[in-house]
Amino acid sequence: MTERPLLEVVELKKHFPIRRGVLRRTRGWVKAVDGVSMTIRRGMTLGLVGESGCGKTTTGRTILRLLEPTAGQIYFDGLALHTLQGGALRPVRRRMQVIFQDPYGSLNPRMTVESIVGEPLSIHGIARGRARRVIVGELLERVGLSASYMRHYPHEFSGGQRQRVGIARALALDPDFIVCDEPVSALDVSIQAQIINLLADIQREHGISYLFIAHDLSVVEHISHEVMVMYMGRVVEKAPRDALYADPRHPYTKALLAAVPNADPQKARRRRKDEEDLAPEAPPKRGCPFHPRCPVASEECTCGIPEMVEVGQGHFVRCTKQ
Repeated sequence: MTERPLLEVVELKKHFPIRRGVLRRTRGWVKAVDGVSMTIRRGMTLGLVGESGCGKTTTGRTILRLLEPTAGQIYFDGLALHTLQGGALRPVRRRMQVIFQDPYGSLNPRMTVESIVGEPLSIHGIARGRARRVIVGELLERVGLSASYMRHYPHEFSGGQRQRVGIARALALDPDFIVCDEPVSALDVSIQAQIINLLADIQREHGISYLFIAHDLSVVEHISHEVMVMYMGRVVEKAPRDALYADPRHPYTKALLAAVPNADPQKARRRRKDEEDLAPEAPPKRGCPFHPRCPVASEECTCGIPEMVEVGQGHFVRCTKQ
């Protein structure tokens, strides 16, 4: 019997209205997320990558119901999350948390670390007073900080330490699933490695599932089990990590991988001319969204949006050239 995935998302859409004029009438829609589907098993990490503005963060926030979906279904451990409202969402929110991108803007500068990390415990009625302080101290120790830091304020910490505080806050309710929204993009490379290793250790110990959102494919390679590539609100390629990095099939994925620097000159491959400087363009009115930038596009690519096709074991691509 196949194990039920912890998270299953089916044709998720999030469209934002474009309003103009004095009466603010809707003149069009920004399709930030346009039919994204995914499954994440317990204790696994799905990497979601793509350039800025492709809809990665909106996807994560819509899954958590921080944004209301325009259409689609979200199932969390068998619960139809997209149908829940108000108080019915409260028990589920304990099991789904988020680590924000900006370790400087995501922590309230007027609150101590004890208040920041302990706030979820108080809101959900888990612990207060001395019991809460004990739990907060244990959480800080778990993420590599001293329990003595509880009385400190965010401005007294470095960027890496602030992100550790954010991770401790996300772990406070013992969640099953965490959306990691570019958690290391604002940090130095050496600190990035520490945070990635910390997240991997926590996953091994507690079996937490991650949706790891990033634009840096080299970071995603180290922590993900599967990888999805997004472009203009749609998934263009999905595959097990090793398969995608060894044999990328979509031209956009190839361009992203070609742009990743490699410190080892023996392993660094020469970028082809058709993979260089794919300048962004406005979305086309019809056809494959990537075809204005695609080095192998043909007339066929302007006729309609391709369907996802399986080109290998668990390897799916949205491209007419497959």
